[in-house]
Amino acid sequence: MSSSSERVFRTEAEKQAEEATLLAAIHQKLDDLDKLFEECTGKWEYEDPVYRFYHQSYKVYGLQEKTTAIVTQLRALAPHLPLNAWFLQIVAEGTGKQFAHEHNSNWTSITRPIVEAFFHARFMLEMVCTYGKALKEPTSRLPSGWAAVLYLYNLR
Repeated sequence: MSSSSERVFRTEAEKQAEEATLLAAIHQKLDDLDKLFEECTGKWEYEDPVYRFYHQSYKVYGLQEKTTAIVTQLRALAPHLPLNAWFLQIVAEGTGKQFAHEHNSNWTSITRPIVEAFFHARFMLEMVCTYGKALKEPTSRLPSGWAAVLYLYNLR
């Protein structure tokens, strides 16, 4: 699947306007986004669930709830823009799973997508928070993290 399949091609002026609108939405929701990022960074919401992957514990399945919460918040920032197809594929492959004992015999192929989806969602949330604080307006000098956010919303 190509990430470009979901791109909405616009003029450069339209892209810049969309980027400014996105940044304004981030500024407006920054407190809530920061709170969610903190929730996804703590011992019990980050450290422990990743450990649970290696411990082969069903508790790794709990990451799906945070992944879904993050994606919901990211979508809400620009609900009119489709999210990046690769990102959505990663999220789809790492959510909607329920533990079954037979998963233990194929642990990594079943649970690694859960961890991967959480990592990608958390990364995007972190970049939204980081550059929501750092940028007052769109910039032509794109830091990699902000460029990733723009790809998330198909604005690059």
